[in-house]
Amino acid sequence: MSDSKRGKRPLVADRRYPKGTGKAPAKKPVKKPAPKRRTPARKPKKTDNILVRILRWFLRLIWVITWRVTAVAVLILALAVGYTWTTLPNADALLDGRARGSVTLEDREGKTFAWRGDQFGGAVTVATVSPALRDAVVATEDRRFYRHFGLSPRGIASAVRINLREGRGPLEGHGGSTITQQTAKLLCLGVEYDPSAWASEAAYVRDCRRGSLQRKAKEAVYALAMEAKYSKDEILSIYLNRAYMGGGAYGTEAAAQRYFGKAAALTTPAEAAMLAGLLTAPSSLAPTANLQRSQDRAATVLRLMGDQGYLSQTEVARWQENPATLSPAARRKAGGYFADWVMASGPEFFTRNTTEDVIISTTLDQRLQRAAEEALDYIFENKVREGSKAQAAIVVMGADGAVRAMVGGRESRVAGVFNRAIQAKRQTGSAFKPFVYAAAMDLGYSPLDTVVDEPYCLNIPGSGEWCPGNYTNTFSGQVTLTDALKQSLNIPAVKVSESVGRDLVRQVASQFGIENDLADGPALALGASESTLLEMTGAYAGILNGGSSVTPYGLVNLRLQGDTEPLMGTGGGIGERVIQEEAAGQLIWMMEKVVSEGTGARAQFGGRQIAGKTGTTQAARDAWFIGFTADYVTGVWMGYDDNTPLTGVTGGGLPAEIFRETMIRVHEGVPVRPLPMLAPQGAPRPQAETTSNRRERTIPRTTEGLIDMLLRDILGGGGPPSGQPNNRIPGESR
Repeated sequence: MSDSKRGKRPLVADRRYPKGTGKAPAKKPVKKPAPKRRTPARKPKKTDNILVRILRWFLRLIWVITWRVTAVAVLILALAVGYTWTTLPNADALLDGRARGSVTLEDREGKTFAWRGDQFGGAVTVATVSPALRDAVVATEDRRFYRHFGLSPRGIASAVRINLREGRGPLEGHGGSTITQQTAKLLCLGVEYDPSAWASEAAYVRDCRRGSLQRKAKEAVYALAMEAKYSKDEILSIYLNRAYMGGGAYGTEAAAQRYFGKAAALTTPAEAAMLAGLLTAPSSLAPTANLQRSQDRAATVLRLMGDQGYLSQTEVARWQENPATLSPAARRKAGGYFADWVMASGPEFFTRNTTEDVIISTTLDQRLQRAAEEALDYIFENKVREGSKAQAAIVVMGADGAVRAMVGGRESRVAGVFNRAIQAKRQTGSAFKPFVYAAAMDLGYSPLDTVVDEPYCLNIPGSGEWCPGNYTNTFSGQVTLTDALKQSLNIPAVKVSESVGRDLVRQVASQFGIENDLADGPALALGASESTLLEMTGAYAGILNGGSSVTPYGLVNLRLQGDTEPLMGTGGGIGERVIQEEAAGQLIWMMEKVVSEGTGARAQFGGRQIAGKTGTTQAARDAWFIGFTADYVTGVWMGYDDNTPLTGVTGGGLPAEIFRETMIRVHEGVPVRPLPMLAPQGAPRPQAETTSNRRERTIPRTTEGLIDMLLRDILGGGGPPSGQPNNRIPGESR
């Protein structure tokens, strides 16, 4: 057994740890191979792979093109806005952009009564107008003005929708413009008016208001540039100064002065709403054109202000119940004819075509202007048949030629229309006869000299025999010159004219101011020549002032707004002497008999001494009465514009009554003064019963006077018989 174990090594376990450590060596981690991931098999697609790929490619292409085009467009827009920004001036330079200046006319007391041209009341800002006016404009024109960047996409979309719904093009009608865009239009996108480049200012304005797509794009760029350059308040201030607001007024200050006679800073919410309402349609909504329509529009503006929180509902109701009304001057439109005449009489570069703001002081008396207008209205309402197309004109002036009132037609509250007082040249008829007797008096004739009223003929070379007749076709025999004038006898007038010489008569009339060509033949004495009412009234003023010529005038002085020194003064007044003062006094004495005893009896009023003369032309195409007291001269003409004969009307009828109604109103509060007349030597002394207490009950002593009285009684000159309508033009004698 022992032999079997010999030579064998003992069984010993392997050293498990390195020497000296006593620890087992760390085992190296065995890296396990990562499991192989299996790629899942693709599921079959439901759609065609080619179509999807094409669609995705097309959308990707559109996106790439869109953002690049947008980026380029934004860059171009930024450059355009930036360039426009550099061209914009300071905001203050844009407040007044009128191409023409304005003319403000003041009456003799310095009160404004009329405006002409492009009225501008002075620059205002958002801070200087009333808060109500600022709020009314924003509420009406652009409620999001203080929140947008110059353009309102929402407003544009709404406007396009409305236009399409109403059957218009997308850019026609409603524009959706912001206040900034409207201001850009008012500035004409920076293009100033150049008379050499435009046919007219109206053509320039039309081009500025074009609504084409290209124009809209330029407008948007300009609006964005304005928003970048100016503050919101500056933009609104420009708008408040430049907007046209009807009646020739540009800007809120001018409009407030024009319609309410006050500054824009003092306007009430009702007045502010009316002004803001004008911005939609300034000409048709102007309160001077249609006050009710303007008030209705203002009520809508007040409601918008309430809806947007600018006014409480109580305030809205209060101001709607108390709408704005016009100032007295705007309500009357006083002196429309007079203002037109003054504008035409001044230098054109300071009136009709002025580029400056001009103030003209005039001779107008607004009380007398109202008196003339009311008198004319009264006669046509009460003495003229309904539907009659007859016209009339009135001029009231002083003895120095200062025109105090002028009515150029039945429609008295108008402007820019035909003015019969200065533009209608009509035959003067017997109203010319005082100049015949003026020449005679100046040669030493006496009012008591006599002439025979009898059949009379003259042989006119080239025309044959001419035989004048009297209105009554009767003859009075031997009469004094005074009786011949007061009865308006034709034959004595022709005889006197032939005796003193037609040339002298023509010279006297011309020097008194009758500037139109005077007839050469003997019919000169009977008023065959033409003249205007203004000229004839001025000539009678020369008789009143003692025989000196008169140039009627209405312009006292002209100055630029803000200046105290006038640039020019009046161009009228008393001129050179025409006849001697004694001759003028005797002529006034004769003309006083025309009213107190003769054909002008209907002109009497108030116990005043009145001198005058009637006039009726052939076939009664024209009827005149011109007369005066010691204080005023008034001329009246009546007729048809187309020369249709008047029916039963002569100068001693309706024209004399218009004179009377006018002078009654004119002389309210005026002390009674005697005429500067001179009775001739040998004239009978006045009876104890003076003119003042016999005027209204004088029985005319002439045949014509009796006819006049009978016609007046029969036809109702003082009013229609009881129960009968007065719907006719009454018949008259001389």
